[in-house]
Amino acid sequence: MSSDRTPVYFLSHGGPDIIYDVDHPAYRKLQQIGKEITTKVKPKTVVVFSAHWQAGKAEIQVNTAEATDLIYDFYGFPSHYYKEKYPNVGSKEVAEKVMTSLSNAGIQVKGVKRGLDHGVWACFKCAFAPDENPLNVPIVQVSLFNTEDPDQHYRLGKAVSGLREENILIIVSGMAVHNLRDLGVSFGNHKPMPYTTSFDEALKDAVTVKPAEREQKMAELLKRRDARQAHPTFDHLLPIHVGAGAAGNDLGKQLWTLQEGSMSWAQYRFGEVAGN
Repeated sequence: MSSDRTPVYFLSHGGPDIIYDVDHPAYRKLQQIGKEITTKVKPKTVVVFSAHWQAGKAEIQVNTAEATDLIYDFYGFPSHYYKEKYPNVGSKEVAEKVMTSLSNAGIQVKGVKRGLDHGVWACFKCAFAPDENPLNVPIVQVSLFNTEDPDQHYRLGKAVSGLREENILIIVSGMAVHNLRDLGVSFGNHKPMPYTTSFDEALKDAVTVKPAEREQKMAELLKRRDARQAHPTFDHLLPIHVGAGAAGNDLGKQLWTLQEGSMSWAQYRFGEVAGN
C-alpha cells in the first residue's frame, strides 16, 4: 500500500445492543480497530456507507448536513436505547468531494440532510467511544443503491477510491452473515448455523483473492446456495462490495471473525496501515 493512501475497513456492526455488551468479543475487537484508526491511520475525515441507507435504484444520496442527529432505526428495544447520543459533525466540503467523484464516474447523486443510522453510530460508539477514543473528525455518510446488484456497488466503491489519497478514510458497515429470521432458533445457543460457517469462509476466500479476481469472486457469493440463508436480503453484505471496489489494487485481509448463531462478526481491512 502507498503510505499516502488510507486503508478501507469493513465493520460488522451488530444490533444497537452491542454498545452495552462490553464483554462481547466483538465489542473489544471494534475497540481495537478504532484505536488503530485514531492512533495510526489518523484520517482527516471518515466517509461511511451503511447497510441501513439505500437510496434509489440508480441514485446515490450523500449527507451534506454539518449537524447530524441520530436515527433510531430499530424496534422493540428498551426506552433508553432511543435516548443514546453520539457526538459527531458532518463536512459539506467532503460531501461535495464525494458527489463530484460520483458524478465524474457517471453515477447519479443527490445531496440530502439526514441523520446517522445505527449501522454507523452503534459500531462507532464501540470503536470510537467519545470518552476513551474520540474520533474527532467529520463523518460523511453515503447511501447504497436500492438494489441487490454486487457489480453496481463495486463500481460505487471504485468511484470514491480516489478520496483515500486525500487522507479520507472509507468505512463500510454491514454484517458478514446476517439472518435475523433465525435469531429465535439460535438464541441462547452460540453454536453457528451451518450456513454461518460456510458463508463466512466463502466471504473470506472471495475478499482475500488477488484484487484482479476479487470483483468476480465477490459477485459469485450472491449466487451460492447458502447465500439467502446467510443473507435473506443482501443489504448487509453489499457494503463490503463497496469497500472492495474502493480498495483498488490493495489486498483484503480478515482481521477477525466470530461465527455466532445466525450471525458472523467478521471484520476486514483492505490495504495496510502505514508503518505496520
